[in-house]
Amino acid sequence: MPRHSLLDQVAREGRKQLTEIEAKELLGEAGISVVETRLATSAAEAVALSQTLGFPVVLKIASPDILHKSDIGGVKLGLRTPRQVARAYDGIMAAARKAQPSARLDGVSVQKMARPGLEVIIGMSQDPHFGPVMMFGLGGILVEVLKDVAFRIVPLAPRDAREMIREIKGYPLLEGYRGQEPANIPILEEMLLRVSDFVEHHPEIKELDLNPIFAYRDSALVVDARIILG
Repeated sequence: MPRHSLLDQVAREGRKQLTEIEAKELLGEAGISVVETRLATSAAEAVALSQTLGFPVVLKIASPDILHKSDIGGVKLGLRTPRQVARAYDGIMAAARKAQPSARLDGVSVQKMARPGLEVIIGMSQDPHFGPVMMFGLGGILVEVLKDVAFRIVPLAPRDAREMIREIKGYPLLEGYRGQEPANIPILEEMLLRVSDFVEHHPEIKELDLNPIFAYRDSALVVDARIILG
């Protein structure tokens, strides 16, 4: 498969990391459900996009040079008014300039705040012996605390996807533990297979991190995405 024009552009610029907006564009083209995310380059544009997408919204710093956005004050959640959005835009840009003065700042990404769901993660990293290896587990901060994850080598077969989901200790949560909304397991299996196909056809991708993915009874939605090139 030929290289994607966006990946060619990133390579020409000498960058190793895609912005969140670029990553979601690629994933969406691959048939992976992502929350709609738009770029604002001014506070006024952020307000206009928020009104178009619908409140409440989330704002995040858009920069290929900033890996951990929350750590530098680059994320604002649950913004419900134009005034809050405008202040958040200015605050995020100021915090990013202070934390990393040399970073390229494209602006701020704007997305509608997704309905809360059970958080899961799908990831991929390059193993020096086995090549691309996929990961699935509970997402959000739980992946760091519990490390409850399963691995398989790319490409995944349908059986691999089924087994990965059922191997994690937190699987009962996906079934709807104590009355919680269950996740749609077949949709998560399909998402794993689509991500596997995506990374198989783009060997230039060194690392991929979809976290969190909100898993619902009838769907699954990628809320945040990170793609690093080799």
